[in-house]
Amino acid sequence: MSNTTAGKKSFLDRFLDFIEKAGNKLPDPAILFLGLMLLTWVISAVLAPIDFNAFDPRTGESLRIQNMLTGERLAAFFANMTSVFINFAPLGVVLLAMLGVGVAEHSGFINAGLKYVLGVTPKMLLTPILVLVGIVSHTAADAGYVLVIPLGGVIFYAAGRHPLAGIAAAFAGVSGGFSANFIPSSIDPLIQSFTQSAAQIVDPEIILNPLNNYYFTSFSSILVVVVVWFVTDRIIEPRLQKNVQVDENLEDVPKMEAITDSEKKAFWKAFVTLAVGVLLLVIWVIPENSAMRNPAGEITAGDAPLMKSIVPLIFVLFWIPGMVYGFASKTYASMKDMVMSMSKSMGSMSYYIVMAFFCALFIDAFTQSKIGSLTALKGAEFLKSLQLPGQVTIVGILLLTAFVNLLVGSASAKWALISPIFVPMLMQLGISPDLTQAAYRVGDSVSNIITPLLPYFPLIVVFCQKYVKSTGIGTLVSIMIPYSLALLVTWTIFLLLYWALGIPLGIQATYEYIGF
Repeated sequence: MSNTTAGKKSFLDRFLDFIEKAGNKLPDPAILFLGLMLLTWVISAVLAPIDFNAFDPRTGESLRIQNMLTGERLAAFFANMTSVFINFAPLGVVLLAMLGVGVAEHSGFINAGLKYVLGVTPKMLLTPILVLVGIVSHTAADAGYVLVIPLGGVIFYAAGRHPLAGIAAAFAGVSGGFSANFIPSSIDPLIQSFTQSAAQIVDPEIILNPLNNYYFTSFSSILVVVVVWFVTDRIIEPRLQKNVQVDENLEDVPKMEAITDSEKKAFWKAFVTLAVGVLLLVIWVIPENSAMRNPAGEITAGDAPLMKSIVPLIFVLFWIPGMVYGFASKTYASMKDMVMSMSKSMGSMSYYIVMAFFCALFIDAFTQSKIGSLTALKGAEFLKSLQLPGQVTIVGILLLTAFVNLLVGSASAKWALISPIFVPMLMQLGISPDLTQAAYRVGDSVSNIITPLLPYFPLIVVFCQKYVKSTGIGTLVSIMIPYSLALLVTWTIFLLLYWALGIPLGIQATYEYIGF
């Protein structure tokens, strides 16, 4: 980021500096989550007696704040503490994936692969390619968080660029661009199912295709790549180069030395092993009666064994080639060396495990208290009561979703709660369920990257600390705010233009609503 005059910072620069300083004065993330949990308990006790006259649109039951300080709730808290921690979804995903990635990293396989990639990729195209890979990673559930984002730092550092800029660009692609993808994923039918149920309140015969936003999300991929590319290269990296110094004497970070003949031979042996593994997986998945498909024969559905096996497959497809490379390059002399690589990888995750413990307890308490659900529902009802024009309401849905997303992380949980309000309301204004869903998905994506309550947010902080040990929550939030604002503005304009031009949002099934 450039200053307007020598020695004088721009307004945006001063604002981001303030966010960074204020955020870094917060307690350690683990203690922050503990404090938020205790605050949730207190707020729930204060608000529980109040009847907000809210009803869950899915069940019709009264929606009230649950007091987390009752004897019964506190007893359940202690009784379920172990299961809440163990069942914290990101924990297993991160640790299992890192076991395999750790072998590939410490053996030198990833290092050798990066040397090849950087040797053929122009430096100016590293950012858009990294962002594009992050967007595509949505197809593999949460794999992008544990695979693409740390590699963003590695690639940028190896190319002589600021590693935190690489992590930020990858994070923006994986999480900020969550609703942009030209490859269908399990989130498409999941979100569509709630949209269809809500639309049938008005028209019981309406049927929506699971890919009812496919065209929009595909074109949005290009938008996200361009926006993140610009923000990274013109705003974020210049600011980081000036204000954030990378620690000296970093360990286990690839350098850009020329690849040796022995490394080349070992790399190709490992790469062939990886290719064979992928080929065997494809052969296994192709048959219509494959065990990796769900009962309906689908591959990308949420209940398909293939989708449930993404993280274990990442483990295997990095672990085995990593071992092959290690022994072929003489990095490993015995299996004990391989095990030590896995142990070293787990050692680097110790800080994250501590944060994950407190994060899991907080998220569970916040979910059980119903504070987030009530906030989403009341916000939706307020927006409905304003009776604004359709275009303004669409923007309102987008902004409300972005705000609520700071409190409630699950995309499907939020939409299940507020879709029965928004979808029928806008259908009566002549706005298709597809467009309402698209607005929700944009709002859900743009604020993912600035909320510390995102379950993977502490993990991204850990990735940054590999290069800059002083990185805190404030540092990461200040880095990601320009991405969030740029995506919010450009994506909103893009959606409104898309609607104004009457371009179909996605593949329609047996019904095409007004205006499409």
